[in-house]
Amino acid sequence: MARDDYGRAQRFHRDPRHGRLMGVCAGVADELGCNVTLVRIIAVIALFWFGVVTLAAYVVLGFLLPARTDMRHDVDEAYWGSVRYPAGDGFRERRHRRRELDSNLQHMEGYVTSRRRDLDRQFRDLEH
Repeated sequence: MARDDYGRAQRFHRDPRHGRLMGVCAGVADELGCNVTLVRIIAVIALFWFGVVTLAAYVVLGFLLPARTDMRHDVDEAYWGSVRYPAGDGFRERRHRRRELDSNLQHMEGYVTSRRRDLDRQFRDLEH
């Protein structure tokens, strides 16, 4: 993920330095952590299926998305490519975290709707 000059994550950007035409596909590939060739193939397929809509969306994104600002101009790109997590790892971590949060929410809902909560409240009221 690219970072701006202040070290904040810069999301949804275009990468004209690594792109062919305006750098939209390169920016999307950088954001998703996948190969830019795959994103370009998907864009061409979408162009054939959706035609003018895809072309219009590409041009609009090319003008609206900010260009990638990068403080690492002199740093070896191969190093940063090795540091980046593969896209599948990020999705797995997010799915695991979402399942963990869902499980916690189920436990909380179960407690809030149970008779035990009322009993615990009555005991707390007796203590005070």
